[in-house]
Amino acid sequence: MLTALSIRDVVLIERLDLSFDAGLTVLTGETGAGKSILLDSLGLALGVRAEAGLVRAGGEQAVVTACFAVPDDHPVHAELTERGVRAEDEIVLRRIVAKDGRSRAFVNDQPVGVGLLRRIGAMLVEVQGQHEQMGLADPVNHAGFLDAFGVPGPVRAAVSEGWRAWRDAATRLTQARAAIEAAQRDEEWLRHAVDELSDLAPQDGEETRLADERQRLQQGERRAEAIASALAELTPRDRRSGGPAAALRAASRALQRLTPAHQPDAINPAADALAALERAEEALAEAETLMTRLASEAEADPRLLEQAEERLFALRGSARKYGVPVAELPAYLDSLATRLGDLDSGSSAIVELEAAERRARAAFAAAAAALSAERAAAAARLQAAVALELPPLRLDKARFVAEVTDLPEAAWGSGGCDAVRFLIATNPGQEPGPLAKIASGGELSRLMLALKVVLSAGSAVPTLVFDEVDSGIGGATAASVGERLARVAQGVQVLVVTHSPQVAARGGAHLRVVKAAREGRAATDVEILGREERREEIARMLAGEIITAAARSAADDLLGVGP
Repeated sequence: MLTALSIRDVVLIERLDLSFDAGLTVLTGETGAGKSILLDSLGLALGVRAEAGLVRAGGEQAVVTACFAVPDDHPVHAELTERGVRAEDEIVLRRIVAKDGRSRAFVNDQPVGVGLLRRIGAMLVEVQGQHEQMGLADPVNHAGFLDAFGVPGPVRAAVSEGWRAWRDAATRLTQARAAIEAAQRDEEWLRHAVDELSDLAPQDGEETRLADERQRLQQGERRAEAIASALAELTPRDRRSGGPAAALRAASRALQRLTPAHQPDAINPAADALAALERAEEALAEAETLMTRLASEAEADPRLLEQAEERLFALRGSARKYGVPVAELPAYLDSLATRLGDLDSGSSAIVELEAAERRARAAFAAAAAALSAERAAAAARLQAAVALELPPLRLDKARFVAEVTDLPEAAWGSGGCDAVRFLIATNPGQEPGPLAKIASGGELSRLMLALKVVLSAGSAVPTLVFDEVDSGIGGATAASVGERLARVAQGVQVLVVTHSPQVAARGGAHLRVVKAAREGRAATDVEILGREERREEIARMLAGEIITAAARSAADDLLGVGP
């Protein structure tokens, strides 16, 4: 329900903060005091169109904030969660309108679009007025109202589930048919691609393995070439030269001649050099042995490298041809084979899907037929219940009709196969027609009240606003209007703008809208009335400008205070 309303710089309202309780709250005041400004301000918070003229003269911007307390299971919480708006203990709607008419909207202090603000507002407040009808007057909502009034929840749930199952079956059938048609168009290419890729037989992870193998073989080839080159340096290019080993041996022989031939035991002055040459000769021989062994171990097989490269290049070529990564070639082949298999066995699959779709349609139709029967019965009960409410509201000649008609199959949906409309005939012999077109402003407001009396128990909207529902009536009819507003207020919060003392006397809370001069300018304010102030206000509404003792006595009677 609406718990608080804060208004800043809206037309004649400079600053106003109001709090509201459950039950029936009445707003009264003389004509022109600004009651419509109050409702316009609430409308801003609910997402109605903003205009620059709403900003108070001298103000920079108009700001309206409306706070609501709603149960945890109210649908508005799911809507906010779906839209990414954080949940709070209360829901706060705020609208800011600049002097140029541009506006900003907020829900729980998060910026939102005005469209979302309007949807949230419609879930929290329903306005019924002479010039603007929201909710009940919109035929889009009539099926929901009728269902909430008298159709069991499981019956509605069965229709919704049946519709979903039918749509799923129809979607699967449509997709299968489309796949078969596409496969038939591409059959020649499809068979060629499957044959070609099957011959290639790509394996999962094969590209990585081949790339690693190729790199390993290339490295082995380079290693073998390096060893062969090193061995070639040790092998004389000219066999007559003998190579490095022969050179070492020749050097040793030359140094050995430094020892005198007649002194075999004499010390050769080049002994150290000879020893070094001997070690070099041995090291050279050892190096040649080691490199020969490395060469035999690192012997590269050019045929293996060629085979790896051919396979890798073949895989990459096919990947480019079919426009997929090499790693996805096996899965791509499987998908093409599946499509080809679907083409070969498609007829039987289509037959099965068609049978499933027919079964799902029949199940939905049966559930929808049960819902239609329930709606027809509920419509009769609703008509009878509303008919009892019309005479006391001076609508005794009116006839209310809850019409349930069949929809064409193209218009079937999760709500069933019916179109539900609320119609009214205000005069005998008149054909019933749409509510907003047949009834006058006052008649329509009273009709909406009668409907609300009957339907309010099933409504999820926690706050109802009636704007001058008592227009053009008085006496017993106004008393009946007040009594019915009080009944509705037992289940939901009701705010009513009224000129009727009989209606005002029924309020649990009473607000008076007044206009006064403030600093040379007109300003609208709202007074919360206590018991004595209520008595005086109702007496004013009875007597006019001059309040008499008789008017006060009549006010006491209406308030139930006594003489």
